[in-house]
Amino acid sequence: MNVFLVFGHVVAFTLVMSMPLQASESDPVAWADLVDPSAQTFADPFRDLRSWQTEALRTIVQNRARLIDPTLSEAQVADSSAKIDAVLAELAEDGIDADWLIDQRWLVAERREKAAIAANPNLDGQSVTLAGYAIPAPADADGTTVVYLVPERGMCSHMPPPNANQMIRARVVGDWIPSSMHEPVRLTGKLSIEETNHTFRIVDGDMPMRSSYILEVSRTETMQDLMASTPTTNDWAASIAERLRASGRLPNKTQGTND
Repeated sequence: MNVFLVFGHVVAFTLVMSMPLQASESDPVAWADLVDPSAQTFADPFRDLRSWQTEALRTIVQNRARLIDPTLSEAQVADSSAKIDAVLAELAEDGIDADWLIDQRWLVAERREKAAIAANPNLDGQSVTLAGYAIPAPADADGTTVVYLVPERGMCSHMPPPNANQMIRARVVGDWIPSSMHEPVRLTGKLSIEETNHTFRIVDGDMPMRSSYILEVSRTETMQDLMASTPTTNDWAASIAERLRASGRLPNKTQGTND
């Protein structure tokens, strides 16, 4: 898993959805709040490597693995050994201890995995409000509607899934279901830390959906709800909705809702 996957927000929608709720008993949270900060700071000697240096390490590992093959000819052994020696020398000139880095790779991978999964313990059991993009999912066994909330439109379909602590499995009680893939929505409910891993078909293939959170939704607000709520809310919500429409991120009222 690439824990340095850069996740972004559509700026206009984020501005809308990050506004404080009127008369709300929940706390608006940002996606960055979902991450456990204590798991994010760790020594990662690979972070500052240049691309050729990373590729050089890969060359060493691959050729050392090749040398284990007893069927290699003397010429093939000599070729792999020469490649290893050349790359080691190049890295040494930059002050890089290749053998030490290679020994560290599994430890760093474990730390990255933890950083990608670790949820913020301060949010466990809290009533929160969070905006994002809803992905329809198969209903739970009891028939409850399930959606996955992600921070960026296109995740899990046109782009890879976010880290587990940047995806929420939301159980929605009521009649609302997303009208389209990645529908903008703001959800309010009780947030619990609970790791889940489900695989189901999205767009054109099965996708593993791994989440560190479950949200029991008590309130659902679509863009249309926000625009119709209050005069003050209507002004800024309508303005942002027009920007989303102009960019193709929100369908016109007369257009279909298929993504």
